[in-house]
Amino acid sequence: MVIARTNKVFTIYLTHHIKNVRSPTINMNMNPSIVRPVTILILAVFALIQCEKSIDDQILKTNQMQTGAGWLVENDFGFLSGKNIGIITNHTATVGGRHIADILHEAGDVNVVALFGPEHGIRGDAPAGAKITFETDDATGLPVYSLYGDIHKPTPEMLDGIEVLVFDIQDVGARFYTYLTTMVMGMEAAAEAGISFMVLDRPNPLGGELTDGFMREKEFESFVGYLPIPVVYGLTVGELAAMVKGESMVDGISGLDLHIIEMQNWNRTMTWPDLNVSWNPPSPNIPDFETALIYPGACFFEGVSASEGRGTYEPFMQLGAPWADGEAIASDLNARNLPGLRFEKAEFIPESISGMATNPVHMGVRVSGIRYVITDRDAVRSVEAGVHVLHAFYHHAPESERETFFNPPQQDRQSRIGGPRKSAIVRLAGTDQLYKMIENGASADEIIQYWKDDLEAYNQLRRNYFIYP
Repeated sequence: MVIARTNKVFTIYLTHHIKNVRSPTINMNMNPSIVRPVTILILAVFALIQCEKSIDDQILKTNQMQTGAGWLVENDFGFLSGKNIGIITNHTATVGGRHIADILHEAGDVNVVALFGPEHGIRGDAPAGAKITFETDDATGLPVYSLYGDIHKPTPEMLDGIEVLVFDIQDVGARFYTYLTTMVMGMEAAAEAGISFMVLDRPNPLGGELTDGFMREKEFESFVGYLPIPVVYGLTVGELAAMVKGESMVDGISGLDLHIIEMQNWNRTMTWPDLNVSWNPPSPNIPDFETALIYPGACFFEGVSASEGRGTYEPFMQLGAPWADGEAIASDLNARNLPGLRFEKAEFIPESISGMATNPVHMGVRVSGIRYVITDRDAVRSVEAGVHVLHAFYHHAPESERETFFNPPQQDRQSRIGGPRKSAIVRLAGTDQLYKMIENGASADEIIQYWKDDLEAYNQLRRNYFIYP
């Protein structure tokens, strides 16, 4: 008898053998003159059930993506055993539903000296742009030093007594997401202090193949554009850390003792939906993967006079302004046939939402605009789409609004991105060419073509730092 298993469907044939085609072969030579077929069937099914559980457990363990933090915990903390450590982390750094800071704090062989919080804080409950202050973590009793307030880089005093500075934060794969800058400044501080730096790698939600957008030009370096990389950079944070060190992208970092704890069972083709892992919002205004996918292009609207959707429960997925004609803009964009997307007219009123937006642009004012509708997530090129959307809003704006479109008067534009007059859009784009080309009448396709040669050179460079196939 042969029992063949294929995708949980079992086919039973009467023979003298039992064989599970996906398991190690089990041969039970039967004498049909002694053992009745029904008995054989019962024994076979029993054996299959026993085999089934161990095989599925092995398959799950073998094929399930495992983060660097997960591997570290499973392997008794490895290099960290016996060390005094600090952790740059936030609420996204979980293993089995538990915060990595809690796990390491309870580990007998690891001494956690301090925690370091990025934008949104150690537990992820502060709104975008809100300054984070020194505090004591309620769960562990550990001091929490803010890296998103008056100080962005760990000081020597903060690092006193620390032997290894650990970074474990889930990023979104976009250059201007501030967790990236926090990591690199942590690397700088570790190099200056002569201590080790460890990255617990996590997946890039956008995958490891796609790159998109302007390269950041040297003169436009800022906290939201710290590295000379494109908007969508196509690396994990571990790979990026290796490239930052290998290419000496910041001063004084070439001698850093860098350790990267790799993920298991992740490859470059995998985006977040391929992981079969629940989305843990890395910040309050990135509530789901679809928003993360659109964010790298829609975030340009943080640098203009229109609303990027903050103050609603669909931030970045809907954009608008009091003067905009949403129907006309949506029609224009749909005629451009952007891959993986269509657009609908949207109307909304930004409001203060606790934990998400305390003073959103155009608060209390009804605005008209567009809503992104994803039709094929694998085809979406967010930054290219974002240029088209920005271009359409500008060219459908009344002449009086065009004059201030890239010079928004709202104070929050300046406080989060930094600096006066057009610096917000320049720092987000990493270049002044985006707004200049739009104002000078260039088409969206001409603007996109501007970055293509630089992007190809970057793609050649980044391949030297691939950890994963």
